[in-house]
Amino acid sequence: MKKILLPASALALFTLALPAMAFSPAGENIAYSVNDEDFQGYFISAGDNTKGSVLIVHDWDGLDDYERQRADMLADEGYDVFAVDLYGKGNRPQAVEDKRAATNRLYQDRERMRALTLGGLAQAREQGAAGQTVIMGYCFGGAVALEIARSGEADNIAAYTSFHGGLTTPDGQSYSSETAPIFIAHGGADTAVSLEDVATLAEELETAGVTYEVGIYSGAPHAFSVFGSDAYHERADQRSWAAFNTWLDEML
Repeated sequence: MKKILLPASALALFTLALPAMAFSPAGENIAYSVNDEDFQGYFISAGDNTKGSVLIVHDWDGLDDYERQRADMLADEGYDVFAVDLYGKGNRPQAVEDKRAATNRLYQDRERMRALTLGGLAQAREQGAAGQTVIMGYCFGGAVALEIARSGEADNIAAYTSFHGGLTTPDGQSYSSETAPIFIAHGGADTAVSLEDVATLAEELETAGVTYEVGIYSGAPHAFSVFGSDAYHERADQRSWAAFNTWLDEML
């Protein structure tokens, strides 16, 4: 879906007036490799007084200016941020069938999904990102964040976050009592990920003894935080972003 980008400072103040002004990233694109494959992430530092770091996992169209802008917004709040690339350098699908194919490739190869995410996390720390990290993602990226949470393979993780992401636990996987806290931001009108999915996840986390919070935003559809899209829901975006920043303050 088409994304319209606004200045990070304006968004942080919730002044989301359209039409959008051009977005100019304050960070830098980072070329890196994982298992001899080339990727291009995005890194921005909060400077000497960083509170911690955030790893952003992109949605189904790959890393683009949406994730870069969210990274800049988080850096303004005092966090080092690395937006990981799970598709490969130059692979930014545009057609729906290509986006679906890119995500399905990783859904069907969970080991690769985890390896590429952990490779991005290692690169973030190589760039100087603070070691204590929150892993978060949008849509497909939210499902990836939960995949890493269940795996327990990442170290120094303070929390996980999913914005309108997939919530289903694959067969053979589960959460453990050692899983870091999880925050879920979900649209009440989401028809792609149901409220029943939210309830099932909450039951799983309760059973495992995992600390979690769920924010459900009335009237918000799937992908409600994507600026300028048909799905964008300003109230849900503002409230979920404020809740996420409070969560970060508590976790990092």
